[in-house]
Amino acid sequence: MSKDSTKRFSDRVENYVKYRPTYPIKLINHLKKIGIITTGQNIADIGSGTGIFSKLLINTDNNVYAVEPNKEMRTAAEKSLKNNPNFISVDGTAENTTLKENSIDIITAAQCFHWFDLQKTRKEFLRILKPNGYIVLIWNVREIEASPFLFEYENLIKSHCPNYSQVNSGNIDFDKIINFINPKNTQKFSCMNEQLFDFEGLKGRLKSSSYTPTEEQTEYPMMIEDLAKLFKKFQKNGSVKFLYDCKMYFGKINK
Repeated sequence: MSKDSTKRFSDRVENYVKYRPTYPIKLINHLKKIGIITTGQNIADIGSGTGIFSKLLINTDNNVYAVEPNKEMRTAAEKSLKNNPNFISVDGTAENTTLKENSIDIITAAQCFHWFDLQKTRKEFLRILKPNGYIVLIWNVREIEASPFLFEYENLIKSHCPNYSQVNSGNIDFDKIINFINPKNTQKFSCMNEQLFDFEGLKGRLKSSSYTPTEEQTEYPMMIEDLAKLFKKFQKNGSVKFLYDCKMYFGKINK
């Protein structure tokens, strides 16, 4: 992770906790079904943030090492998951996890792989993984074409957030993913995910993104004004729907 990326969400933690989507339990069930997740394993959830995916992993009866460099996000995860004895919070990065060599059965990274320095991260993952260990990469990707609302929401972001194209997690390069894991055995699983928002929820979801203007910036009022217009145009019974294609790529890393 670059130094900049480790600090991008420091002032957005509250909205991140409240309004970011979780991940479908179908992901965990699929990994169990094909024998990747069992019990008694050590799982490193890299870039674990506020613990959204770590929370699902904890319920598999495995040790979860939640590796997160951002202090504010890591603290939020610790507050939420502190009563789980198999949750271990780690101050580290993808490039320097601080975990022991050959200690991890599965590495997961949910919604954060695009922030990593891939060359350094791959070296670190090879160091901490046990032989035949797995890497699992996950994204919730907004289905921009799924509805007129989502299409116009995307345009709103583009018009108000000049950095969006540079950091959009939707710009997933499949070739980079399979080359990072293993061109010969990388598998893919996907399923749908969704969220319903009233206007306050929609506003919080927008503000949780690292590329949006904050309340102190001059661009903020116009962005929220346009968001209110968008909500009024598309709301049904006081809410709008986000649809996601939740993508999961996984395999044994090629040395």
